[in-house]
Amino acid sequence: MEANIKMKIEEAKKETTVGFLKEHGELIAAIVSGFLIFIAWILSMDGMNTASIILYISAFIIGGFAKAKEGIEETIEEKKLNVELLMVFAAIGSAIIGHWAEGAILIFIFALSGALETYTTNKSKRELSALMDIQPEKATLYVNGQEKVVHVSELSVNDLIIVKPGERIPADGIVVDGKTAIDESAITGESIPVEKKANDEVFAGTVNLNGSITLKVSKENNESLFHKILMLVQTAQSEKSPSQQFIEKFEGAYVNGVIITVLLLLFLPHFLLGWSFSETFYRAMVFMVVASPCALVASIMPATLSAISNGARNGLLFKGGVHLERLSKVNVIAFDKTGTLTKGEPKVTDLVIRDGIDERELLKAVYAIEKQSNHPLAKAIVQYIESKIEDVPNQWMNIKEQSGFGVSAIWNEETWKIGKADFVGKEEALSFQQNISTTLAEEGKTVVYVRDSNGIAAIFALKDVLREDIVQAIKELQKEGIHTVMLTGDSHATAKAIAQEAGIQEFYSECLPEDKVKHIKELKNKFGIVAMIGDGINDAPALATANVGIAMGEGTDAALETAEIVLMKNDMTKVIKAIHLSKKMNRIIKQNIVFSLSVIAILICSNFLQIIDLPFGVIGHEGSTILVILNGLRLLKA
Repeated sequence: MEANIKMKIEEAKKETTVGFLKEHGELIAAIVSGFLIFIAWILSMDGMNTASIILYISAFIIGGFAKAKEGIEETIEEKKLNVELLMVFAAIGSAIIGHWAEGAILIFIFALSGALETYTTNKSKRELSALMDIQPEKATLYVNGQEKVVHVSELSVNDLIIVKPGERIPADGIVVDGKTAIDESAITGESIPVEKKANDEVFAGTVNLNGSITLKVSKENNESLFHKILMLVQTAQSEKSPSQQFIEKFEGAYVNGVIITVLLLLFLPHFLLGWSFSETFYRAMVFMVVASPCALVASIMPATLSAISNGARNGLLFKGGVHLERLSKVNVIAFDKTGTLTKGEPKVTDLVIRDGIDERELLKAVYAIEKQSNHPLAKAIVQYIESKIEDVPNQWMNIKEQSGFGVSAIWNEETWKIGKADFVGKEEALSFQQNISTTLAEEGKTVVYVRDSNGIAAIFALKDVLREDIVQAIKELQKEGIHTVMLTGDSHATAKAIAQEAGIQEFYSECLPEDKVKHIKELKNKFGIVAMIGDGINDAPALATANVGIAMGEGTDAALETAEIVLMKNDMTKVIKAIHLSKKMNRIIKQNIVFSLSVIAILICSNFLQIIDLPFGVIGHEGSTILVILNGLRLLKA
């Protein structure tokens, strides 16, 4: 037994060591290489040239192995030279002419900058790994009154699972019993816990804080919101932006140009300018170092990965750098109304009662009737009445429902009708209290009439209210110079009222899905780059047509799959955050490109004027590479 325990401990230690070396191997090799160079330099100062050369060669091999291997493999695979081989050639050339220290320093700094770039990539991958780690592997299945621990892959839709306080929720589901607070920060980026009760939706990977709950699984494991987030982040990390694609194409031609120039510089200055062959060869090697586009190549990818990781931590999922890069160029944003600008839940905003009627008795009658209906407007009226009176009637009653018009029933031996004007008596309904219903309709509200045996007893006005953050978000967008448009299937009066309330500059009402697509195309022709924000199945065609599709995280699967950007929490201020992140990323990329090209140009000119030596060329070249990588890493905290 003890032997087995010791063996497992040793295996665990080996796995830990292997993992550490795999993650930090390049950095360790660079540090060892630097240490060997320092010792070799001290020995050379004492005249121990042979020993110092052996150490320099060791530094070459240890520091340059990873990059040389990478360069050779890429050259064989892509059949073209690359930056890695260019730097190896320059280091070998320096050694050939006796500049061992300069060649070794070149390898050391190149290895160090490579380790830093690897760190940037691994940092982004760790964001994904950390995300994957919060997905529970086990779930407590409740079957026939018994609890059974199973792997999450064994769960099926409609299974009942129990989640205790402190546990992560293993699957997307609906609360069927219990009440608790859920930490949804892993999904939405919002740190404030969300209260959950019966019939509320919960997501895999979130944390149950303070109450035991029973859930009914609503989605298979590979269809959960959490799983989709993982897929989106993985896709985003593998997809390259247009700038990155251009730089990679440019790199191949540029490297070939450098090699051809170096071959010419090995001979032409000797014959044309009278330089010694040693000086000619030395300047050719310096040129190979300073002209290498390492900093240019590193200008984009670290910045893009850092921005994507930043977004993922803040509830913003980008399906690729191309979409993040394009977002900063958006000139107009089109919004769906229901579920995007508004909460998608009608609320009672006005109640007008006939003079002389008892309000409490009226509300009881309406509650008793509407409680039997599943219509969204009926549910909103029921919720409103529950907030107004405590002693609501709970008795069941028989109602007659005329689909699309209203309901009728007998309450306290009196016939009641609740619904549209045509259902209760149009002429009398529209003239009720000096045509107040017309005024309410012009405000974008839906009017529900209540009729008793004496005529129109009351009217309820309902409205799909704006999200709390919409007005401020629209103002911020317009400050950025972005034109705002609303596309909705609602009536002209409702669309106009919502557009005015939200501060939307332009709106189109009574839109079918194909109408939204048509308007998006028109906006593209008029304004240029167009973004569309929506949440429903009917928004999917418009999301696909827009230059940038943005889906609300609580929207339909069709919207989530079609869009290029997902707001994990239905928080419109995240759009501002995404635009600012995109602009900052593009600004940093431009800074990196201008800086790296400027450094290359200065170093090349200094080399031809013979005022720069190889050590300073190495420091200038590799130093600029490290600086652009560090500049890109700033986006992790943007």
